[in-house]
Amino acid sequence: MKMDRRTMMKLALAAAGTGLLGEQARAQLRIIVESGDFQPLPIAIPTFAGADPQLGADVGQLVIANLRRSGLFVPIDPGLYPVQTGNLNSTPDFLAWDAIGADAVVMGEVGRAGNQIQANVRLWDVIANNQMFGSTYAADQSNWRRIAHIVSDAIYSSLTGESGYFDSRVVYVAESGPKANRVKQLVMMDSDGANPVQLTDGASLVITPRFSPDNRWLSYVSYVEGNPHVFLLEIASGRQQRIGNFGRMSFAPRFSPDGGRLVFSSSSGSNTNLFLLNLASGQAGQISSVAAIDTSPSFSPDGTKIVFESDRGGSQQIYVMDAAGGGANRISFGEGTYSTPAWSPKGDLIAFTRIGGDSFSIGTMRPDGSGERILTNSFHNEGPTWAPNGRVLMFWRDLGGNDGPRLFTVDVWGRNEQVLTTQTFASDPTWSPLLA
Repeated sequence: MKMDRRTMMKLALAAAGTGLLGEQARAQLRIIVESGDFQPLPIAIPTFAGADPQLGADVGQLVIANLRRSGLFVPIDPGLYPVQTGNLNSTPDFLAWDAIGADAVVMGEVGRAGNQIQANVRLWDVIANNQMFGSTYAADQSNWRRIAHIVSDAIYSSLTGESGYFDSRVVYVAESGPKANRVKQLVMMDSDGANPVQLTDGASLVITPRFSPDNRWLSYVSYVEGNPHVFLLEIASGRQQRIGNFGRMSFAPRFSPDGGRLVFSSSSGSNTNLFLLNLASGQAGQISSVAAIDTSPSFSPDGTKIVFESDRGGSQQIYVMDAAGGGANRISFGEGTYSTPAWSPKGDLIAFTRIGGDSFSIGTMRPDGSGERILTNSFHNEGPTWAPNGRVLMFWRDLGGNDGPRLFTVDVWGRNEQVLTTQTFASDPTWSPLLA
């Protein structure tokens, strides 16, 4: 007999109450995802209280949308709520919330204070009849959506044990115009697709944007000088600069976890090798040297390893080597060819694109190549990028025909695939770390 979460929690609480569980084993409401088969947590989020009812309604609705979008929560229909507006100053009627099937309930209050928006939030465990956390959060009042993302991350973190990912941004290549001659420019938006901001003017082709760890810079490739070369863009000022002269072409840049180095590919003749640039000194050193094409490098979170793709063995596969250079070990051995590896922020997985037959798949494997899992496949998927918590991937899919590339997300279990709405066709996404 398979028990649902509520039954297991109540049995655990009963055991705790009779002394069958020690103090360290008392039941705590928590989403545990160990496979693609699990039950999302039912949660209730009444309208946030405050002097501005519209602001409270907007914040509460965005929190609901975020948690639903994660696939880990089932927000309960507000029409069933025993109260429609949250009350921070009293303990919820747990029996009433339990009667509508809520495992957790959020009470919030939001308002403007000086140049900030502040939200006071309490998360209650309906099954255990206690408060899980009570905190105050703040954001610049010019962007009310951000306070909702911050609150969503706090709820997500408390109920999953993982950090959240809603208070982050995505930069992608926005594609517009006729298919044979599309204008491509960098656009930055919130993680849910809101607040798009144009970063480049589209006068030259741009590809493969990547965030710096502090969210201040983007590395990317521009064809402004004809051949592709690596550039840096300071997001706040819009200032752009080429990193230097490295071969006939340079491409596929990515920052080190400490932000002090940039790894990229540079071509010389028929060979393409990896280089490591010290951003402070401007000095670069070659870290791979083979008669092949080495590209798409990505650092491990501790900065000691680099994963990359190479055809050194005769076909395009994934390899791992020390960040200082040296020998490389192949880790991809499935059918087909592999590209665009990206190391998870948690360090436990490497995402990739696998091409085989008539389809492109997005998948993950462990850093030693074991545990390969295909998350999604289609006519053309490519370019996975990790959410800050390493539990969701974004990628782009070309729908073919008269349509074009779109952004999609999927979790690490291959569940909850969703399209992310953008104003134009979109490709080459990069997901930022959490905002400070």
